[in-house]
Amino acid sequence: MITVQKNKIKLDKSDIVVKGFAYIFIALFALACLIPFILMVSTSFSTENLIRKSGFALIPKGFTTYAYELVFRNSKQLLGSYVVTIIMTGGGTLLGLFIISMTGYALQRKDFPFRNQISFYIYFTTLFSGGLVPFYLLMTKYLGLKDNYLAVFLPLLMSPWLIILMKNFIKAIPFEITESGKIDGAGDVMIFTKLILPMLKPALATIGLFLALGYWNEWYNSMLFLSASVEYRPLQYHLYKIVNEVVALKNSVAGSNVPVTSLPLETLKMAIAVVATGPIILLYPFVQRYFIAGITIGAVKG
Repeated sequence: MITVQKNKIKLDKSDIVVKGFAYIFIALFALACLIPFILMVSTSFSTENLIRKSGFALIPKGFTTYAYELVFRNSKQLLGSYVVTIIMTGGGTLLGLFIISMTGYALQRKDFPFRNQISFYIYFTTLFSGGLVPFYLLMTKYLGLKDNYLAVFLPLLMSPWLIILMKNFIKAIPFEITESGKIDGAGDVMIFTKLILPMLKPALATIGLFLALGYWNEWYNSMLFLSASVEYRPLQYHLYKIVNEVVALKNSVAGSNVPVTSLPLETLKMAIAVVATGPIILLYPFVQRYFIAGITIGAVKG
């Protein structure tokens, strides 16, 4: 029971108990989400032999930075990979948001005559695709993007699922706002930039995060289209090649006098995960507050 006394809210004992249990549950849940990250960092500073003998632990076993020394062995290449990935992530996210938001806005306009047909074609591509071979031939033979960063940049710029998601976000905005803009003499560009976009902060933050994660974690298209002649490859593909080199070295010395267990593989994987995920984790707190829906409540005049 809640009572109000002199402009202050007073909770009785039952409310305090329920609130206390809620805080405890949230704290335990947050700790459960944090433990895997702590385990990953701890393992990256552990010795490979001790990890293989006694398993993972929250405290580093035989503290060592050998795995990070392998990751940062070619610091120039790593820094170049970071720069390439940051440029692709920033530019791709901004340009992708601009194109996806305009597409979603056009497809939800009731006065757009071909919106259902175009929406069907976009949705159709989520069910069927041409496959890897036609995609590879398109990018290399017809577009000539072999060993070109655009071969990695363009495929991630838009996705049918994100267009459909943006369309549903914009559909929640009352159409009367668009009509009121037209009555006041505003054009479509003015309506979109001045009336619609300010109401799309949750949608832009959510889809922007998906785009940023897609660019940041990209390695497959880099493997297909970027050969060794490209000096700086995206970060994830660069780290992927480091792991492959260690695995190949481990297989080559198997059966010889070189102790295989001394080569860091599990700890190297964890160190690479820390290097790859650290910067993108810092982005999340800045967009988290925009995930709350309902920003358009009260936007339509009565």
